[in-house]
Amino acid sequence: MKKKNKIIIHLCYWFYMLNQLLFPLYISSEKSYNYADAILALVLNVINFYVIYFSFSFFLKNKNKFISVFLVLVMIMVISAFRFYVELVFYKYIIPASPKDMMDTSIWFYNDIRLVIIHGIYAVLIRFAIDWFDTQKIKSEMIQQTQASELALLRSQVNPHFLFNTLNNIYSLVYMKSEDAPAALMKLSSIMRYMLYDSNTDKVLLEKEVDYLKSFIELQKLRLKQPSFVEMNVFGEINGKTIAPMLLIPFVENAFKHSSKNVPDPGIRINLTVEPTKIIFMVSNYRRKNPVDTNDKTGGIGMTNIRRRLDLLYPGRHSLEISQTEEMYDVKLIIEN
Repeated sequence: MKKKNKIIIHLCYWFYMLNQLLFPLYISSEKSYNYADAILALVLNVINFYVIYFSFSFFLKNKNKFISVFLVLVMIMVISAFRFYVELVFYKYIIPASPKDMMDTSIWFYNDIRLVIIHGIYAVLIRFAIDWFDTQKIKSEMIQQTQASELALLRSQVNPHFLFNTLNNIYSLVYMKSEDAPAALMKLSSIMRYMLYDSNTDKVLLEKEVDYLKSFIELQKLRLKQPSFVEMNVFGEINGKTIAPMLLIPFVENAFKHSSKNVPDPGIRINLTVEPTKIIFMVSNYRRKNPVDTNDKTGGIGMTNIRRRLDLLYPGRHSLEISQTEEMYDVKLIIEN
């Protein structure tokens, strides 16, 4: 909790206590109200309150409950005795009270114990509330740091996986002395620039993510015999929209990895629909007869990590539906703005 908010809480409490001390003045028509009594009570209440307020954490940290309870009782008695002694000196020497009022000191002392306990309870409640808010803030910051670290780890798992697959493709083109090898290297350079620089933020422009997907698809097409094997459509206005970087590529990559090549074109369909309040991303591909495990053991991120990243980036604002038949594998991702 901010220091300013803590000060406001304390000021509100003491305004309430001062109002309680002056309450007899509000309801009485007499002008004989003793302000000295109110000032003395207020000073003693402040001392009472803050001694317990600052001692609370010490008693809370003590693991031995019996010792803590004993020390609390001792502290109450010491504060009560101090309060009683100050009042005794005040009413005997500074503003003398009537002899009758000075006679029954036992009731006086018990009343001081009662006041110490009451203000002690208020002190503990306020301190507990402030400490609770501070603890929640620390927990929230720790959760955010943990999630940021986890997202960085998940994102780092995407990059090497894609890089290794792409380098293998380019190696094949170079090995076969294909004229497409230089173009593949240029596309890889563009993709790596996006991965290394543009994607190191929480959000990127959707149009950049789409350009990245198109470059990835073009790079994959270089090793395909059918140029029309992949169909990608974008519907709606993408300008000005944002999305978490590297979020859509795993679905497209999995489609290439697990799709069957001996099927009618297009073997892979990718549709991105942008609406005012949400983004809909759909990927469909024909399945291989002997499918590969989607959680690639050699470094693939797998659907488990994809779902985890979505939970961290868009909690309660996304839905991921994956359905499969003997022939088709369909993914539908909806992200709400």
